[in-house]
Amino acid sequence: MILLAAPSAFGPAIACFVVRKWVTREGFADAGLRLHLRKGPYYLVAWLLPLGVMACVVILAPLFGAGTADFSLERGFRYMASLGKPLPPWYPHGLLPVLCIWLVQAILGAPISFGEEFGWRGYLQLRLFPNNPVLSAVGTGVIWGYWHFPIAIRGYSYPDNPIVGALIMYPIFGIVLSIIFGWLVQKTGSIWSSSLAHAATNVVGGGLSIFLFGGANLLYASIGGILGLLPLGALSAWIVLAGQLNPATEKTNIATAAVL
Repeated sequence: MILLAAPSAFGPAIACFVVRKWVTREGFADAGLRLHLRKGPYYLVAWLLPLGVMACVVILAPLFGAGTADFSLERGFRYMASLGKPLPPWYPHGLLPVLCIWLVQAILGAPISFGEEFGWRGYLQLRLFPNNPVLSAVGTGVIWGYWHFPIAIRGYSYPDNPIVGALIMYPIFGIVLSIIFGWLVQKTGSIWSSSLAHAATNVVGGGLSIFLFGGANLLYASIGGILGLLPLGALSAWIVLAGQLNPATEKTNIATAAVL
């Protein structure tokens, strides 16, 4: 199912390219296509944020009766096997080597996540409500969340609660991440920062959710679950309340960075 859906991940990027190139003919000055690696600390946040979020989930899950993490990962391996997706025998079973693999995969996966981010953060979120970037992040997050409906309703992220996941959790998760990803793009002037954050969320956050809490209800104990939304929501609230998304600077920062 996921392999068949994979090409659609580039739909937003393709649509953005067509619109910029041939419909509005506005070009790509504010698309944030350059890396700007001198903004390294923000890239580090993008890369490692899922580790912090999942650390919070590990602490909160037993307190709320949502399960306990299995750091041996054995439960996660059994869970994957129960889904008919056993991992190859050479795959390491220790948390540290597996985590290192995921962190590398997140970097390698950033070009794939670019397929979405180029459209969402690189175009729609800049233009949906150009004078109100917070409202624009909320609107983009809702659209982004429901864009995932075909796989969400089949239980991709919330296998025990597909309807709640598709109708409620995906849009909320989309709003929170749109605020955070939009902030990263604004601070770096590059769409690649949100592409890395997107890939890390999927690979590192998703991997830790399944391998630490495999068999538990992912509606609660996962990076996109209720417990994961607590630290993510706190970060997004700080971004909003601290005025980190400013309509006077968001597009200007990206466009200026493009010529530096």
